[in-house]
Amino acid sequence: MRLWRRAGHAVALSGGCAFATLLGLQAESARAFDLSSLDVFGLFTKKDEPPAANASSLPYKLDFDLGDAEDAKTLTRTLQDASLLYRLRQDAPPDGETLARRMAADFNPLVDALWSQGYFNADVSMVVDGVSLTLGLEPNATLIRALEAHRNRDAVPITIRVRPGKVFGLRKIEVVERDEPGPPAIANPLKVSKLKEGEPATSAALRGAQAALVDYMRAQSRPLAKIVELRPVVDHAAGIMDVTYVLDPGPLAGFGDITIGQTDEIPPAVVRSFIYLEPGDPYSPKALADTRRSIAKIPAVGSVRIREGDKLDRAGNLPIFVDVTERPKRLLGFSARYSTIDGPAVKTYWEHRNLFGGAERLRLEGSIFLTPRIDGTKIKSFGDFEESDIGGRFGFSFMKPALGGSRYDWLVDGVATRERVGTNRYGGYTARYANVTTAIMRRFSDTFSVQAGLEVERGQTSDVLGQITYTLVGIPLSVKYDSTDSLLDPTRGIRAAASFAAYPTFLGSTVGIYQTKAAISAYYALDEDARYVLAGRIGFGSLLGASLNEIPPTRLFFAGGGGSVRGYAYRSIAPLGPFNQVVGGRSLLELSAEARIKITDTIGIVPFFDAGTAFESSFPDGKQQLQMAAGLGLRYYTGIGPIRVDVAAPLNPRKGDKPVALYVSIGQAF
Repeated sequence: MRLWRRAGHAVALSGGCAFATLLGLQAESARAFDLSSLDVFGLFTKKDEPPAANASSLPYKLDFDLGDAEDAKTLTRTLQDASLLYRLRQDAPPDGETLARRMAADFNPLVDALWSQGYFNADVSMVVDGVSLTLGLEPNATLIRALEAHRNRDAVPITIRVRPGKVFGLRKIEVVERDEPGPPAIANPLKVSKLKEGEPATSAALRGAQAALVDYMRAQSRPLAKIVELRPVVDHAAGIMDVTYVLDPGPLAGFGDITIGQTDEIPPAVVRSFIYLEPGDPYSPKALADTRRSIAKIPAVGSVRIREGDKLDRAGNLPIFVDVTERPKRLLGFSARYSTIDGPAVKTYWEHRNLFGGAERLRLEGSIFLTPRIDGTKIKSFGDFEESDIGGRFGFSFMKPALGGSRYDWLVDGVATRERVGTNRYGGYTARYANVTTAIMRRFSDTFSVQAGLEVERGQTSDVLGQITYTLVGIPLSVKYDSTDSLLDPTRGIRAAASFAAYPTFLGSTVGIYQTKAAISAYYALDEDARYVLAGRIGFGSLLGASLNEIPPTRLFFAGGGGSVRGYAYRSIAPLGPFNQVVGGRSLLELSAEARIKITDTIGIVPFFDAGTAFESSFPDGKQQLQMAAGLGLRYYTGIGPIRVDVAAPLNPRKGDKPVALYVSIGQAF
């Protein structure tokens, strides 16, 4: 038993009660954070000004006097959040006795708030016109008369006087496990808790250590781990606290049966096919997070809820329960954009996310845009428009997930395009083509999948090398691996994709080509909070078979632009043809490196280096010079993803290249 002093009065608290108080679990502390009494509708009133004086109530104004306390501003906000008087300052009591009782009820929340910040020897009093009220004393007639003296005159001036004293530090920190056979469940508990001797004994630090210990045990396949007791002992004379955590690590366990609950109109078998956990697999919070993310990839799914059982089954495993809600089935959208390079464009799209009741997705979209003229002439009036100035793209995509409840998905995509790509400075091409691809994708896990299909494309292209009318019939194969922790802002993991498509003449292709593409990017966080991240990317492409002038430009490789080599115009890096115009290459090599540095939680900078080019040969042979660029990016981190602003400059510019280029988008460059 230790004596805990509140405003100079000794109060005996057992270790258990001290634990409840420190962590803000007492009833008074819970009320101190009750948001229901906040004046949320007083948006257009000055809350710091009390109601006008009147004969039927006693409005009051509240001041906090913290003397010369360090960080008085922050501590004042903490006390205001806890204070009942402060929260109810717009609700004037009817008389002095009611106001006095409100003042007396405010002591416990205030002291709890001070204790939560490590001030265990704080003195708190309330003063009205020289009359004081302290903890443990009942309001007397003198105080009530002082309050009533302000009726119908002015607001009662109440001063909460706080002398917090010194912040208590931690001295002895122990983590004790309940007696269990075998070695300790945590080899170095102090390292796991992240508590250090001498740091402030705040409730946030104690709660954080408790959560860290439990999270560590759960990550070690002990889902029922918990802190059964916290024993704080305060030495007031020394101004320190000793703390002991009593940990129940719980048994090692795996995943038990996985029960699919609510799914709305989504077939449970579809949801189950996106769950890669199997009964008996070692329990892991990360596996549950990955499962939630995997299920959310189903277009029809709106939200995912995963619940854990509160006890192990007979096999010593933990049952898991999964519920999902369905998104609105239909989606209709419009967008418009303007580019200084490509001109204006409008797009509309329609999507159905559960077309036949099996979570099938059908998306239709169409866009119309103004295409740039390769000869450099400008459109100055309506009469200057030509039919070729208008481009369009119309497409559809269909996905049937989980064929027969399996991990096979059926994909069908189609597009019809009329476009003109390039500028008079670098050359370009015009293209009209239609493409239909159908494929089966096999998901092996939430990170790894393979895909195979059949593709048919027919079109006509024209560039400085001439006109090509072609048909391609091929078999595209692809593989994807993604272990990163975020789609738009990865900080850890590897992302890799590779594809091979064969378009042999014996299948009906008019030009026989074999196309290979590959890209891999890696992300490495230098610190636990991922404030410093190194990122790198390598891209490769190759075309075998036909010669350069036989291959449609839509299939050739180009480099340059925001997703390639920044600092150079989009698709401007490739071999040159007649009149020094870019015609595309049969192979590609791209390299990028970034250092992503967070300055604050929302602002970051990214120095980067890019290099790359397209080669005339089918494999990079060094005959074309790598174009290199460097730059600096600014990131503003939002809940959706980082807003990216990059400024890049060519390091070995060619004639006509601009000195700098600016890129703005959402998400990291790769």
